[in-house]
Amino acid sequence: MMYVASRSISQGTKAGIISAAGVFIGCFVHITAAVFGLSILIMKSAFLFELIKFLGAGYLIYLGAKTILTKSNFNENLQALPPTDKWKLLKQGVITNALNPKVALFFLSFLPQFIQPGSPLYKIQLFSLGLWFDLQGTCVLMIVAWVIGKAGNFIKNNKKFWRIQEKITGIILIGLGIKVALSSSKR
Repeated sequence: MMYVASRSISQGTKAGIISAAGVFIGCFVHITAAVFGLSILIMKSAFLFELIKFLGAGYLIYLGAKTILTKSNFNENLQALPPTDKWKLLKQGVITNALNPKVALFFLSFLPQFIQPGSPLYKIQLFSLGLWFDLQGTCVLMIVAWVIGKAGNFIKNNKKFWRIQEKITGIILIGLGIKVALSSSKR
């Protein structure tokens, strides 16, 4: 979200939307890995499922705490972004998401909880949930790109906005981590 937001502020709404489209495409790396690779191992091993679940939960809690406790300087990060053309923006969005370990952990620890492990439709269920996650996430990113692109000057100059946004994001990540840790597997 910060990648799309920073592109929207530095280059406008269109750049943010193109970046969001790149993130959408990059998410398919994780969907494919979940459906055809690691999901099979998770489906067959209750221990592995629990291990990945707790690692994912711990990582979400860590990210949330780090977000709350770290004071970032958004304006410095924004100024470091050079203007780029639409194809580079799309490629950067793909790479940013495809190489993001947080997304991989999400797919491996969170989505399998909503799948029936013994079902012959396990892969279809996992793909459907992954695609739904990707579509709704991209819609959110496009809304973020539009809002932030339109309100760019206000947001650039309002450090308090970014501090509040970071704290809210941190609390949400910690809440998700706790939810994942406390959930039971459907085995």
